[in-house]
Amino acid sequence: MIHAEQVRQTKLLLQHIADKTTAMADSVYPNPVSDYISAGQAADERRLLFSQYPLALTLSCRLPNPGDYLSDDFSGIPILLVRDRDGQVSAFLNVCRHRGAQVASGCGNTRRAFTCPYHAWNYGLDGRLLSRPAEDAFTDMDKAAHGLVRLPVEEKYGMIWVSPSADGSVDLEKVLGGAAPHLEAYGLAGYHHYESRVMHRQMNWKLVIDTFLETYHVRVLHARTLNGIVLGDLTTFEALGPNLQQVVARPSITEITALPEEQWQLTPHAATIYVLFPNVVFLMQGDHLETWHVYPDGDDVNASQMLISLYTPEPATSDSARGHWDRNFDLLMDVVDKEDFPLGERVQLGFHSRAQDCITFGRNEPSLHHFHRSIRGALGYPPISNGA
Repeated sequence: MIHAEQVRQTKLLLQHIADKTTAMADSVYPNPVSDYISAGQAADERRLLFSQYPLALTLSCRLPNPGDYLSDDFSGIPILLVRDRDGQVSAFLNVCRHRGAQVASGCGNTRRAFTCPYHAWNYGLDGRLLSRPAEDAFTDMDKAAHGLVRLPVEEKYGMIWVSPSADGSVDLEKVLGGAAPHLEAYGLAGYHHYESRVMHRQMNWKLVIDTFLETYHVRVLHARTLNGIVLGDLTTFEALGPNLQQVVARPSITEITALPEEQWQLTPHAATIYVLFPNVVFLMQGDHLETWHVYPDGDDVNASQMLISLYTPEPATSDSARGHWDRNFDLLMDVVDKEDFPLGERVQLGFHSRAQDCITFGRNEPSLHHFHRSIRGALGYPPISNGA
């Protein structure tokens, strides 16, 4: 975050502390329960948001060297990222042009080619079909026209965005909508991937993201864990196009006033949360970055899958450093696994009870208002009227 923005956000948080307030919307927002349980809406989301919309797939540091690759099919589209010999990132559909098998899995480094595990067709780092056994059996199938299908990709600010559709595009100015200066200021190209974990839950994918978008629940649900580490029901909120920024203060933030403004550093005294539309929660902590890539889990409207990653400003090269990051990751997972998501699964079950048509986002939950408005807008659905 650029320094001027750190100062502005710090002043907002300090004023909220003094006034015992938080960022507020103009009115409450009645969010339809169908948002979480409609099979029709879920199908629209998979078709529009996860098959056509540019996705922030990963950080650049996952592919530091030529020949590094990463496969990703969380969106339902098998995607292959690879860094070529010139250091440029390419994206392809991870589909062999012979019989459709995935030509790569997981992540790693390949010096020259990807070899399909089915019939050993070979593809170069540039996606070209290099060779195929029994070449004379395919003489009427032009090799040059049967390379891997290329996807639009953009690498900037230490992150990689991909369009899951070969006919799509990646317009970062439109996608980021004002978030670019924030991402640029963090210097993400210098970060290092520490660990990633996958989690599955019986919750709609949007309900998972909702968990991060208000601190109203901290004093109750997290009374024994996060309460006291962060200040409950006290945040700032900024809309950044379809994305958003929410800053959550730590109790130590009041100490910052002992320094002149030019020395103010917000990061040690706050957690800054971004939603990179549609499905990435980007959480900058005091000394590390956490990312949550949240997706529907197949066709089940009640199920989600998450790729949770931890990135560090320096590589973890010692036992003490690894122990530090392990404890951070374990705390993160422990809180959501034992507190947030068990409750969320019960909420998801309750949505099917027909107890209510809408749930209420309070005025003190503006990030939730914005996230769900952005979803409806991207789907082409009519806006929801605010009100009690």
